[in-house]
Amino acid sequence: MNRDDVAWSGYWPAAPTPFTATGALDTDGLGALMNLYADMRVDGVLVNGSTGEWYSQTEDERRTVTEVAVDAVAGRFPVVIGVSAYTETESSALAKHAESAGADGVLATPPPYVHPSPDEIVSYYDAVAGATQLPFMVYNWPRGVAVDMGSTPGLFSRLADIGNVAAIKDSTGDWLKMLDTVEAVSDRVRVFGSFLHRRGLATLLDLGGDGNIDGGGVGAPFAVPFYRAVADRDVETARMWADKYRAYSSRLIGGDYSGVYASPIPQLKAVMNLLGQPGGHVRPPLLPVTATDTLAALQTIVDESGVAEASARVLGAGHAA
Repeated sequence: MNRDDVAWSGYWPAAPTPFTATGALDTDGLGALMNLYADMRVDGVLVNGSTGEWYSQTEDERRTVTEVAVDAVAGRFPVVIGVSAYTETESSALAKHAESAGADGVLATPPPYVHPSPDEIVSYYDAVAGATQLPFMVYNWPRGVAVDMGSTPGLFSRLADIGNVAAIKDSTGDWLKMLDTVEAVSDRVRVFGSFLHRRGLATLLDLGGDGNIDGGGVGAPFAVPFYRAVADRDVETARMWADKYRAYSSRLIGGDYSGVYASPIPQLKAVMNLLGQPGGHVRPPLLPVTATDTLAALQTIVDESGVAEASARVLGAGHAA
């Protein structure tokens, strides 16, 4: 399998999983979130990635999340399911379920906490990617698993040679390492990384790369038209949207993907709630954002960035159509 076997590109939200205030899985909220993404005209969605709080769900809940998301999207855009787990047996079982549920692909990090060697990483991905016929996305997430696969020369090339691997999501905090990933494998597999800024635009136009997958989709009103402009090679328009996205996101997320006002997922869900979007609540060990001054600061960013107005405009246009 290679990059031409999938049409994965553009802007994808990494969907949060909505929970109720008592911690129950909110399937209605999840379905509403998928419909919101359709209205935002996103290019795909990642379900139960890091933003999806997979680690606080039971295996049955993870399967339910997969089924609800796939059914709600109903083929309107690709759905890739996160199957990260501590063992290849667990990840492979979740991948098989995602295939049976009708997902378009699966994704996994290396096993968290384990800190595997390069050979162990290749063996893990070979097993999990080979568990189904689905296209597979390798997920480099150093912040979450304490391994940066981009630090080992040639590792991404080895992973790109695995049969079902069609894409790499490189969420390293080291932008130059991400560029190395693009140079090394973007001729063979799709590469999702950090491109929603002027340097990223130059990379997309001249070096390679395919898209962004980021937490929640709040920035979709800026990110979706950015990628439409990139596809049209409309540099001036793409720069405008990149600047708008950057002005919003840089006030909330650090270069290492940390949150500015709280840990990233509670902060994201707080912003979504301020926007009236179905982000829902977090589950322990995460804590909700409740401090009045923090919520006020987040509201200021929402107002000053124009993201609320842009969201309303996009949704209004979608419903009018």
